[in-house]
Amino acid sequence: MKKPKNVDEYIAGFPEGVREVLEKIRTTIKMAAPEAEESISYGMPAYKLNGPLAYFAGYKNHIGFYATPSGHAEFSEELSKYKQGKGSVQFPLDEPIPLELIARIVKFRVEENLKRKKNK
Repeated sequence: MKKPKNVDEYIAGFPEGVREVLEKIRTTIKMAAPEAEESISYGMPAYKLNGPLAYFAGYKNHIGFYATPSGHAEFSEELSKYKQGKGSVQFPLDEPIPLELIARIVKFRVEENLKRKKNK
């Protein structure tokens, strides 16, 4: 895939089934953080509001979701059934994507970033 200029281009580069999942995640994040700036960072969709909130990426068999280590630590019990790395989690494409959980993680990150801004 060539380097996308925006999130629409990024999502368009995937097969239809994956595109649908990516659009649902995009919508979920935008609803959870309507003030967030959407861009491409590290070659994937990125959402920022007073700093990074979350990123996601499509793969052949899963969706990678990245909400910094703090976002994953806060929801570690709910994320424990998924394959993880430091600050990342993999949602398999052959299982329902936990959109409600993604929304809660993004809202947590928004609050975290807003608190950090106030404390500066």
